[in-house]
Amino acid sequence: MTRIAIVALTLLAGALASLASGLISPWWLFAAVPLVLLGLLGAWDLLQRKHSVLRNYPVLGHARFLMEAIRPELQQYFIERNFDGRPFDRDVRNIVYERAKGTDAEEPYGTEQDVYQPGYEFLVPSMAPCPVPKSPPRVRIGGPDCARPYDMALLNVSAMSFGSLSANAVLALNGGAAAGGFAHDTGEGGLSEYHLRPGGDLVWEVGTGYFGCRTRDGDFDPAEFADKAAHDHVKCVSLKLSQGAKPGIGGVLPGAKVNAEIARVRDVPEGRTVISPPYHRVFSTPRELVHFIVRMRELSGGKPTGFKLCVGSRRQFLAVCKAMLEEGTTPDFIVVDGAEGGTGAAPLEFADHVGTPLTEGLLTVHNALVGTGLRDRIKIGASGKIATGTDLVKRLVQGADYGNAARAMMFAVGCIQAQRCHTNTCPTGVTTQDPHRARALDVRDKAPRVQRFQEATVASALQIMASMGVTDPAELRPHMLRRRIDPITERSYEELYEWLEPGQLLAGPPAAWAADWKAADPDRFTV
Repeated sequence: MTRIAIVALTLLAGALASLASGLISPWWLFAAVPLVLLGLLGAWDLLQRKHSVLRNYPVLGHARFLMEAIRPELQQYFIERNFDGRPFDRDVRNIVYERAKGTDAEEPYGTEQDVYQPGYEFLVPSMAPCPVPKSPPRVRIGGPDCARPYDMALLNVSAMSFGSLSANAVLALNGGAAAGGFAHDTGEGGLSEYHLRPGGDLVWEVGTGYFGCRTRDGDFDPAEFADKAAHDHVKCVSLKLSQGAKPGIGGVLPGAKVNAEIARVRDVPEGRTVISPPYHRVFSTPRELVHFIVRMRELSGGKPTGFKLCVGSRRQFLAVCKAMLEEGTTPDFIVVDGAEGGTGAAPLEFADHVGTPLTEGLLTVHNALVGTGLRDRIKIGASGKIATGTDLVKRLVQGADYGNAARAMMFAVGCIQAQRCHTNTCPTGVTTQDPHRARALDVRDKAPRVQRFQEATVASALQIMASMGVTDPAELRPHMLRRRIDPITERSYEELYEWLEPGQLLAGPPAAWAADWKAADPDRFTV
């Protein structure tokens, strides 16, 4: 026992004795108890061997851990400026919140951005702007092999699984999609009743775990897939190859989170840890991937079928393009997920340093499809930090046909960027399976917010395009987006990047593409 503990206990014993003899009033005991507790805490700090700070600074050292625990809140609310927060700054979050509530999202007094900072990007307005279209355009998804094409909205709910999101969050997102007439990607966690109940259009995503359409040993179950894909609310089916925030690795759902409901949705045993492998069992070559996409389309009854990936090797994607050419068939869409995309949990090294950012990923996929003459058969979706009309227009300029948003949609249903998604302690009930926390999210209030946010963001994108002299996204061109290189130099995307002509890779690839095109093998994923 240390001196601090001995003194503390001595004081307590003396106080109790004095109280019993009537020498002091009970109020003195209330004063003594905190001192005793602090003494005991100090004694424990000196005896424990886990934290050196506490051994050197007993009691006082706990202030360090307290400040560390509330650092994100202090940073977000009191320190960061409106425009420099991460992953989303306060300006962007406020735009989403205001649009979701249906209130004005305007700001007075001009931009706070440093418009001469290298990397600053801006869209080019026209001296002859156009009227804003009265109704937003739709994107027809469905190539020549698709029997049941789907008209996709310009902005949709990106992939987020039930399990990573609460049931109420999924209900709110799908309810908003149903009211606004846009699509809701299920994520790879299976097709749950919460996706189906509100009646919104769905893109059913199947990942490496084949959740919701898997056999007992974790293989793909074609009969179960066909049965669920036939549901009227399922408008498209998608095969997830990789995810922006953690490409090339699988996932782990701890057994403690696998309750009866999640087990039923995912076709896994209740209470047992579920592992999503990093690779697919259904294909191992580019050609086999193309064949499996065809099989998925046939099993779904001819619905639009595609895949999602975070772009890595350009050579590997070109190999898939060669396989498409040789097999004479293509997916109906490809969703490009940028490395800046979010996730419920990922190793920091992957989130920070693995995968291609969305700009370069879009340019790679768009140019590869143009260069192989396949672009008119395949639509491209973009996913990765799309939250404003400007974000959407930029991605359309860079080669996308439509956009998907995940975290912005989470903001619309109440997310405050607490970044506690992986702890099951989300303070707003969005990313938790804790029933007490999840019930805080009122579906009747939040579903209209999702609908209003999507509608206002698309309207903003159309207004921006009209100011650029464009009424249809197909009219956007690379020279309409510019980037500052240094304080006195800026360049357009037309100048910064190489843009292939239709069929150019087949006729004779340019020097920058020649080595990758030559090495691309439709029967191997060559590194």
